[in-house]
Amino acid sequence: MAETGNTPAPAAPAAPATGGWARLGRTLAVGVFALVVGVYLGIGASGLRGGHPDSPAQDSVEVGFAQDMSVHHSQAVEMSTMALTNATDPAVRTLAYDVLTTQQSQWGMMQGWLAVWDRPLQASGEPMTWMRAPEAGAETMPAMTEHAGSPPGPGMQGSRMPGMATPSELDTLRGTTGPAFDTLYLQLLLRHHQGGLPMARYAAANTTEQVVTTLARQITDTQQAESTAMEQLLTARGAAPLPMN
Repeated sequence: MAETGNTPAPAAPAAPATGGWARLGRTLAVGVFALVVGVYLGIGASGLRGGHPDSPAQDSVEVGFAQDMSVHHSQAVEMSTMALTNATDPAVRTLAYDVLTTQQSQWGMMQGWLAVWDRPLQASGEPMTWMRAPEAGAETMPAMTEHAGSPPGPGMQGSRMPGMATPSELDTLRGTTGPAFDTLYLQLLLRHHQGGLPMARYAAANTTEQVVTTLARQITDTQQAESTAMEQLLTARGAAPLPMN
């Protein structure tokens, strides 16, 4: 997924098999289209207000969710771009295509909101502080505080969010080929999805913006369904999910 602020752009995927570049080119064209549509929908979304004083505050659930979920989505798109050319199983490539196009569009939508609100496109401090509001439920707080102070991830400012791959894990994925790539991609993406779900659930339960509620619920439903599919694909390979980091 595209990165914002000072976040480095995703590394180029390894050279694909015959016909891979054509497939990648077509898919990236669709991904760019999804991104443009997402930004358009984000800026034009009904109910969003630009400028001050009515825009959500910098420390609000709405701004924090849009900033942090954009970064979280960005890594999923990066890994899925690799999978489009490196995965050997058509089912894994289909999953990667769905993740790339869906999350690229959602990333664009959230970036559009932030532009309308005149808020930074990426948080400057520790992520997920917007989940520390007094109304935070017991279910969501541990998911956030457990990972506070963890080592910075790629392109992150401050702590790495739950589920995100480390730079070392991304390097390993880039260098893996064959069926082993499929397994590692599924393991990393499954953990990534599981780590992002508490943010989506919290935002859906605490935002006052209907468009944010709608997107957060869509993310929850989609990632739960994709997580189930990935668990089944891993089981078929005799592989276990990774523990949460």
